[in-house]
Amino acid sequence: MKQATTMKDMQSHIISYRTYLYVWAALLTLLGLTIAVAEIHFSKYGVLINLLIASIKAALVLMFFMHLKYEGRFLKGLLLLSLSALTLIIALTFADVWYR
Repeated sequence: MKQATTMKDMQSHIISYRTYLYVWAALLTLLGLTIAVAEIHFSKYGVLINLLIASIKAALVLMFFMHLKYEGRFLKGLLLLSLSALTLIIALTFADVWYR
């Protein structure tokens, strides 16, 4: 019988603790930026700026902590497709609220 897994499937990507510390520091910095933007009150653009910052934080978590950086093109394409659909839905919601 042939084994179901190959050596390529069993490879794991080891990320150094230094990289995790840099990502953690970046996430804390972005958290501080989120709080600062909420305190400044950018009128109707505050929510949009905070959504952009949250997207950057989510991308960091996906790439490093969930190891998406090392996945294949198919999985990355599916993620891009779903995020594009979500972005379109949020953009249409913003357009509806802004032009009422």
